[in-house]
Amino acid sequence: MKKYIMSIDQGTTSSRVVLMNQAGSLVSLETTNLKQIFPQPGWVEHDPNDIWNSVQVAAAAALKKINAEPTDILTIGITNQRETVVAFRKSTGEILHNAIVWQCRRTTKMCDQLKKKWAVKIKNKTGLVLDPYFSASKMRWLIENVPAVKKALDEKDLSFGNIDTFLMSKLSGGKIFATDVSNASRTMLMNLKTGQWDEELLKLFKVPLEALPEIKSSAGLFGTTQGFKSAANETPITGVAGDQQAALFGQTCFNVGDSKCTFGTGSFILMNTGSQILKSKYGCLTTVAWKIGNQKIQYALEGGAFICGAAVSWLRDGLELFEKSSEVEELAHQVSDSGGVEFVPALTGLGAPYWNPHARGEITGLTRGSTKAHLARATLESMALQNADILLAMQKDLKKKIKRLRVDGGASANNLLMQMQADYLGSGVDRPQQIETTVIGAAYLAGLGVGLWKNLNEIRSIWKIDQEFKAQISAKALLKRRKSWLHAIKKASLKI
Repeated sequence: MKKYIMSIDQGTTSSRVVLMNQAGSLVSLETTNLKQIFPQPGWVEHDPNDIWNSVQVAAAAALKKINAEPTDILTIGITNQRETVVAFRKSTGEILHNAIVWQCRRTTKMCDQLKKKWAVKIKNKTGLVLDPYFSASKMRWLIENVPAVKKALDEKDLSFGNIDTFLMSKLSGGKIFATDVSNASRTMLMNLKTGQWDEELLKLFKVPLEALPEIKSSAGLFGTTQGFKSAANETPITGVAGDQQAALFGQTCFNVGDSKCTFGTGSFILMNTGSQILKSKYGCLTTVAWKIGNQKIQYALEGGAFICGAAVSWLRDGLELFEKSSEVEELAHQVSDSGGVEFVPALTGLGAPYWNPHARGEITGLTRGSTKAHLARATLESMALQNADILLAMQKDLKKKIKRLRVDGGASANNLLMQMQADYLGSGVDRPQQIETTVIGAAYLAGLGVGLWKNLNEIRSIWKIDQEFKAQISAKALLKRRKSWLHAIKKASLKI
């Protein structure tokens, strides 16, 4: 009897693989770190071979940890860093360039040049802002700047894919060329209304239709494995979603207004808007949440801060304030407030709701009395405050207050940060018992896709709360704190 769902979470800094039993519990988790490549300031790349190797290593380790066999795998789910683009040959799978990572800002000039004529049209068609963050400008850059990509294009042998597409190709021995609708919605090439590639945008970004994967539902059969050592041949792949959509699903945010925040390299907030395409007036994105089988596409509002946990990593690696990221909470607890210090972590520009790729990180309010503890506390406060900016914008779009926010990701284990989040948002923050909700969401989708669970209610019953955080700050103190923060945001922006 096949016992486990294998769920692959290919992220920005690591790949992790979990095995989930049929009761919905994680029984094994293994992580393999991923090397970051920075060819120039503002450029970020990954070696696709490193990505694939990291997945294989983590998968083998996850099996070994519980003495499981490849034949024990019932189905596979995939979730992934979104917007990151891989170019490879359709016929051979040959990789044509390093993957261009979502954080990369190399196409800022291209996007700036297109904004006057195309910004509104792109927002209407895709729900996204015209920003280097998304995949389309990366694809055009590869076509215009990498001879091997242009040659493959001319020979009608070019494949573009986000990481889900690349992994499915590798898992299937090159037989699957597909993506799910949530990942496709992050390319800036998919029309939200139709759920298909948009001809006008393909022409704008010089991407031929045949170079793009088939768009499928998030839960359903994508194909089967071939030559993947950690699962038997013909093991189905039945669940795929971008990492943030997978986390929304893993948090069982199935009702309109349900919201989650994932604290990772960046922080990403999604709010379920059901089958309604809700166009944001306040700087958020409209995106696909998921599509289950033949049901209607479900949509969401999204806002992301590009730097969240990465700000703590910068304190650790750049300033060498501590050895382990987990030490930031203890350091921040040494002071009762930030002593007037503000840190705007715009190290790769500002995301929602400001969308300023030119903004740069800024530390202000320093005095002779400022210490590394004040900077540590200011960093945690900045993480919570930028999330509050996004959620307040979503509340305006939805025209109702968020009562609860579900949190996950590594930094959600930080109790001080979670209390700050509740304070600055003015609502409850719920942390589940299992904070690995991204990879869990992909497993849930795969379980649905293979028929293990029949409906969303069966999945909802699996979710369990660990701790609830309630707002404790006064309205007056919150107003004062937000005023100082917004002043710092303006100072960090060259244009806003």
